[in-house]
Amino acid sequence: MRLSARPIAALLAALALTAGLSVTGTPAVARSDEGPPAAEASDVSIAADTYTWKNARIDGGGFVPGIVFNRAEKNLAYARTDIGGAYRWDQTGKQWTPLLDWVDWDRWGWSGVVSLASDTAEPDNVYAAVGTYTNSWDPTNGAVLRSSDRGASWKAATLPFKLGGNMPGRGMGERLAVDPNKNSVLYLGAPSGNGLWRSTDSGVTWSEVTAFPNPGNYAQDPTDTSGYGNDNQGIVWVTFDERSGTAGSATQDIYVGVADKENTVYRSTDGGGTWSRIAGQPTGYLAHKGVLDSGTGHLYLTLSDTGGPYDGAKGRVWRYDTESGAWTDVSPVAEADTYYGFSGLSVDRQKPGTLMATAYSSWWPDTQIFRSTDSGATWTKAWDYTSYPNRSNRYTLDVSSVPWLSWGANPSPPETAPKLGWMTESLEIDPFDSNRMMYGTGATVYGTENLTSWDSGGQFKITPMVKGLEETAVNDLASPPSGAPLLSALGDIGGFRHTDLDAVPAMMFTSPNLDSTTSLDFAEAAPGTVVRVGNADAAPHIGFSTDNGANWFQGSEPSGVTGGGTVAAAADGSGFVWSPDGAAVHRTTGYGNSWTASTGIPAGATVESDRKNPKKFYGFKAGTFYVSTDGGATFTAKATGLPAEGNVRFKALPGTEGDIWLAGGASTGAYGLWRSTDSGTSFTKFTGVQQADSVGFGKAASGASYQTVFVSAKIGGVRGIFRSTDAGANWTRINDDARQWAWTGAAITGDPRVYGRVYVSTNGRGIQVGESSDTGGGGGTDPGPGPDPTDPPTDAECSVKYKVTNQWSGGFQAEVTVTNTGSTAYDGWQLAWSFPGDQKVTQMWNATHRQDGAKVTATNVGWNGKVAPGSSAGFGFTGTSTGGADPNAFTVGGEACTIG
Repeated sequence: MRLSARPIAALLAALALTAGLSVTGTPAVARSDEGPPAAEASDVSIAADTYTWKNARIDGGGFVPGIVFNRAEKNLAYARTDIGGAYRWDQTGKQWTPLLDWVDWDRWGWSGVVSLASDTAEPDNVYAAVGTYTNSWDPTNGAVLRSSDRGASWKAATLPFKLGGNMPGRGMGERLAVDPNKNSVLYLGAPSGNGLWRSTDSGVTWSEVTAFPNPGNYAQDPTDTSGYGNDNQGIVWVTFDERSGTAGSATQDIYVGVADKENTVYRSTDGGGTWSRIAGQPTGYLAHKGVLDSGTGHLYLTLSDTGGPYDGAKGRVWRYDTESGAWTDVSPVAEADTYYGFSGLSVDRQKPGTLMATAYSSWWPDTQIFRSTDSGATWTKAWDYTSYPNRSNRYTLDVSSVPWLSWGANPSPPETAPKLGWMTESLEIDPFDSNRMMYGTGATVYGTENLTSWDSGGQFKITPMVKGLEETAVNDLASPPSGAPLLSALGDIGGFRHTDLDAVPAMMFTSPNLDSTTSLDFAEAAPGTVVRVGNADAAPHIGFSTDNGANWFQGSEPSGVTGGGTVAAAADGSGFVWSPDGAAVHRTTGYGNSWTASTGIPAGATVESDRKNPKKFYGFKAGTFYVSTDGGATFTAKATGLPAEGNVRFKALPGTEGDIWLAGGASTGAYGLWRSTDSGTSFTKFTGVQQADSVGFGKAASGASYQTVFVSAKIGGVRGIFRSTDAGANWTRINDDARQWAWTGAAITGDPRVYGRVYVSTNGRGIQVGESSDTGGGGGTDPGPGPDPTDPPTDAECSVKYKVTNQWSGGFQAEVTVTNTGSTAYDGWQLAWSFPGDQKVTQMWNATHRQDGAKVTATNVGWNGKVAPGSSAGFGFTGTSTGGADPNAFTVGGEACTIG
């Protein structure tokens, strides 16, 4: 399972044309030295609205290639991600605080972090080297960001070249370093042959160290012509020997790692004036890390035959004695026994001579972690074989806080689920606490607080230390009118069904388990029916659900399918249209048992369904809109003159036939927002919207005649997330400059049950959930947990509607609506009933439940606990049954309800 933010060429090529938890403390704000882009003049009035924002909790989901502890202040630590920004550790909440949410649309590449540095002399100072790709995919140059308030606010020094937080070799490092003796001096190792750079004014200005002799020569794949695999990985780490300087004077001995297998370590002994290759060094490998143990004077290298983070077939660990100049191979295993490279490397600052290293590319059966307490003379392993395939672990691994990390797998020994890790390029022992260690993987941050149990023969406990770090790339979002409030299609980890936005889901979508889900849809009139498609190494690429995404089964597929593409479900769930990668557009009238090629529509078209007429489907490609009125069997070209370039996304309005909104385009041609009210025969452009990239719908405002429209767009010269309650006549920006999340163009949707709530996709910062403070617009902002729901209003009055929406052999699905018919708002509620038969609730969404015999009690979740007089709250569940009538009596807080 290679979990990482992979290059997404089609998306990024289009972007190049355009030029969690709640945040702890004050949101970070960009203060670039070069100034923000000037806003365009516009006659569009943009109102302000106060929204609160948080992540739909997933916890992790992507590669964490770097963890950095400050060596002067306890509990000050940072993490970097390849596309999802940087984070600071919050010890009080034991969670991570995002620091780069301010990164804007035009500089989206700055959300990729290639390196971090925390100042030991002044711990308030932190630096980040940012940029996502070194080739044409990223339209902007890299930068070094600097903060004097631990990342709460930033200034930027733009570089004359690009940086690659999501490029090959991104797990090596750290490329950015602050001189521990003279903190106005910083060094940065550059990729692409740009050499070594230095700042002498605390990161304000940078210049090349022309005396440095070697810019590197290693590329992952020299035959790649895209600029991705064939990029020179350059200078990969900088390490100071703080013993060779005094406070206020520059450190004299500096070590630099280079992506050159024959010349991988250089040293300066005169504060960076001159440099030379260290004699006797190991060759044939790249030094992923170089860490100096000042207590012993040893410089350690972890080496691999490739730059990582996926590959690596051989590796070594070497020790350099800085006093004698002697090199020693201190590898934990013989070279012939390695099938992996070494990368993660840390020394215990409290116990000189204690160090740890990781076999970062040991995919099967598991990663390996090594520990030595005698400067590498001898090592022990985190796990070892007893008698193959059985193994003995020095650790326990508890993922109950993030249960999906098991992937629902049940592998055969010696493989385990969950794994100890993969892509483990960063491992750090807390410099103040020998018992605490954290390490990054391709999907999470793991850690322990009793590490030294390793040495005493006991087991140390590993748990996820990832709360608040949300790193998923979002491809599609759906919010059905009943069932779970949110379904997601994600890169690398498939997607989730959120029944509670503040809780980590138990498991991602499985059966099939897709590497990345590219598209999903539900039947508007039968939201228990859901379909999803995505990428996988082999078939199947499609899955179906009849219980709102709680359970899935695999579908067959047309020949030639190579990837997910897009998919649409008929309004009543009677059929599906699929436009996969590698094959023509197809339709089915079942659950994918057989497929028939559609006619009249080109391969690769984006497909959607009408949300009222089950026979009507829509498609779009290269400026032409297509319509089918026979369930997707045949399509007819309709409107033309729409955007022929860029990414285009469109949605049909729920409950109204033929009302379609289309967003997309590119700055080199047509770009904006269009609407059709005649099923795509013609479209009208919104003149006040300069650019738009995604569009979705939510619950109408109180008294409004049209559903709320949400867009990720540029309106009035301002990029942001906008809302309209009057069909696009007026727009309100609902995010702010502190919350821009770089690129948000993949998907957006409102919640049909909660006015103002919006779900926004990001490319590395997960699913952002916005809640409006405008309760007069229809109510529904998240009230938080509220008081104990076992104490409802004493004058509670209620009406209950109970409906079985689906049945199958041995099971059923039901939807329940509770209406407040009293004069006092519910501030938390519990609904109770007794089943007349043998029914058992197996899963419930939008409420929690307990069952004692026949009696069931359903309790609100945080967001639907407040129910105003005349308003309703709904939830659903699946259950088992061999027969029995529906319940005929319900109570809220002990007070009887009417039925109907």
